Parts: sequence; C-alpha cells; structure tokens
Amino acid sequence: MRLTVLGSGSPEPYARRASAGHLLEIGDETLLFDCGGGAVSRLIEAGQTPGDVDYLFFSHLHSDHMLDYARLIHAAWEIDDKAIRVFGPKPIKHIHERIFGADGALAHDLTARTEYPPSQDVWRARGGQAPRPWPAPEITEVAPGFNLETENWRLTSCSVPHAQPFLDCMAFRVDAPAGSFVYSGDAGLCDALRDLAQDAHTLLHWCYRPDGQSASPLMERMTPTPSEISKMAKAAGVQRLLLTHFRTSMDDAGTFERALGVLKSDFGAQGRVVEDLDVYEF
Repeated sequence: MRLTVLGSGSPEPYARRASAGHLLEIGDETLLFDCGGGAVSRLIEAGQTPGDVDYLFFSHLHSDHMLDYARLIHAAWEIDDKAIRVFGPKPIKHIHERIFGADGALAHDLTARTEYPPSQDVWRARGGQAPRPWPAPEITEVAPGFNLETENWRLTSCSVPHAQPFLDCMAFRVDAPAGSFVYSGDAGLCDALRDLAQDAHTLLHWCYRPDGQSASPLMERMTPTPSEISKMAKAAGVQRLLLTHFRTSMDDAGTFERALGVLKSDFGAQGRVVEDLDVYEF
C-alpha cells in the first residue's frame, strides 16, 4: 500500500502546494481522495494518469477539494474512456450534470469531439467505435456512515464538523492487509473521528491553524492546531501522523519549524508535515 500526496495546500494559489488530493494504491487498485485544483497535474508528475484512478472519494464539496474533478473525468475519458467510480456527498450528481450533462458547461466540447467528422476519425483510429459515448463515471451519492468493501480493502466513514449544514463533511478509513489509512477531510476534532482513527497506521489530518494563532471561538473549534491533533492521534493509538492543508503563511520558516517541533514533542518521531509528491509506504 502506498500513499502519494498530490495536493497538500488550501484554496490559496500556491506553487509549492496544490489543493487537496491524496492517492492511495492498494495492489492493482488506485483510490483518490479529493481532487482539488492542481491535483491532476501532480498526479501526472507522480507518474500516473487520470486513467489509472479506479475510485474517487470526496470528503466534501468545497471547491479546493473538487475543482479538478472536470479535468480528471475528461482526461480519463480522453485516454481510454475510463469510467471512474465516484463517491461523494450530495449534490455530486447534480454537479456532474452541470459539467458533463446535455446542457452542461462542457456540452459544446463533447458535442464537437463526438460529432465532428475529423474527431470521429481520430476516435476510430484509436480503436473506438461510433457513436462515441460521453464521459459516464459511475456516481454514487453517499452520507456519513457509508462503507464499501472489496476483495482487497474495506472503506468506512464518519461525519466530521466543518461546513454543516451547507455541506456534508466526511472522514474515511481504509483497512487493508498492509495497514490502515485514515483521511480526516477538513475536520474539527470529534469523538467520531477519534474512534475512526483508533489504532490506525497512518492518519492524514488537515491543519489550517498553527498553535498560538488566535481565532474566533467557532473557528477554534473547527480548526485544531498541531498540538491538538497530535494529542488526539496519540490517544487514539495512531502510529504515523501526517498534517496537510497548510496555508502559505504556515510555511513561513518560523511557523513551519514550530509546527514540526510540536509534532515531535506531542506526537513523536513519526509526525510529519507533508509536501506535494511525498510518498509514504505501508
């Protein structure tokens, strides 16, 4: 099992960090958790293609977790007509239709690619048959508590506090013979996430605010600091803690080094702040 960080940043445009995207390979299956802006470029930089993705799981539908959805689906379709299995909260089906449907934003493009005779010739030369279908990922709308089991792994989920009631927000856990991986999405600390992460090998948790940075009472509850995350992860028996979703200001030398110091002191040697294209083996 192998985790590749595709996007370790926030909504801020930032060369160092793309928005949220995390690739988990289990045997010959590839799972993608979130697909924010820049994640597909990082996927290609990591030596993969959109057509390699078998499953896409959305933790929630904030733009920085799903802006590259259209690119991923279109590119997978263009490569080999790959139908990715997509799982996400409502209204992911509606969003898909607004992009790829008959009246969607890309309808003009898809009409040209499937009906323009030279484009049809290109499609046939690649082994395709007319009429060429439009992108058709298998989309399943899910809610917290959703689970999925295959021969090689089992996925479970829970609700986490973030943007309710406007968005459903979820965390995911994947258990496989090689180990267990938990992805918090964007989460305030809560009992459900702590239970989901119990005795996990690796917890990948968002971190939007460093220790010592003031915030409103509501933001404090929703944006745990490195020390708070570390203490929760250690209490849950997590073996490796990875922090993601760093903002540009958090990469200032002093702030970044303090976060690393807190991880080492409050969690231990297996605490990390991830960077784009980092790879972690299980």
